[in-house]
Amino acid sequence: MSKQQIPFHKYHGAGNDFVMIDQRTTEWIDPNDIDFISRLCDRRFGIGGDGLILLKNHTSHDLEMIYFNADGKEGSMCGNGGRCFVAFAHYLGLIKETCQFMAVDGLHEAAINPAGNWVELKMIDVANIDYHPDHYVMDTGSPHYVTFVPAIDQVQVFEEGRAIRYSDTYKKVGINVNFVANHPKGLDIATYERGVEAETLACGTGVTAAAIAFYLDKPMKAISFIEEGGIPVKAKGGDLSVRFEVTDNTFSNIWLCGPAQRVYGGEV
Repeated sequence: MSKQQIPFHKYHGAGNDFVMIDQRTTEWIDPNDIDFISRLCDRRFGIGGDGLILLKNHTSHDLEMIYFNADGKEGSMCGNGGRCFVAFAHYLGLIKETCQFMAVDGLHEAAINPAGNWVELKMIDVANIDYHPDHYVMDTGSPHYVTFVPAIDQVQVFEEGRAIRYSDTYKKVGINVNFVANHPKGLDIATYERGVEAETLACGTGVTAAAIAFYLDKPMKAISFIEEGGIPVKAKGGDLSVRFEVTDNTFSNIWLCGPAQRVYGGEV
């Protein structure tokens, strides 16, 4: 197979979609080739996706995940990408029900059901949270701005999210912007993602940040949901849930749970 025929797989986690490439034995993709990676993620001229993920061997853990945003640049941690990464590894027969893999923000544990379509991913601990009158800022593997709104359908996600992301405070490094509405059955969320520079149908680290902000806003209600299995978070592309423990203002044992599905595979 020539370099021009690169085998790929397409996955999505609650509508957050990724190009997956097995790079264990052949370096199909040069990680420094920003233009080529962004072209593969282009929905008109490439395969299309919110990002691209390379699956690689790791010296001391099961695997390593290298994540690139749709702009072609290597990104910070992607929660739904991590869950799709686990589903991809399961599809390839590399793991069974559990695994450990290295990502840009450190070691992650994960569990997958036998059917290979539901993945629970352990996220990094979260301790440093900035409190503001109308929003929270935290790093859940990627930096997130979380603000509560009366209803998601009243928000112009692209315009309002882009204005915050490119404000003087955040434009240099960028930030992901989450609009969250709470209701008796859980949370609704819409996210503007840096690197994609658009609204995505779901964002795993954003869902995690939203659940933590919800606990800070309404702790007893959040605890009630966690005792029932997790805080339900409805993104536009599907349903996820988050559970965690809280000790001395540190959020630990954080698990992001939801669907991860293979869509198709081919060569490009």
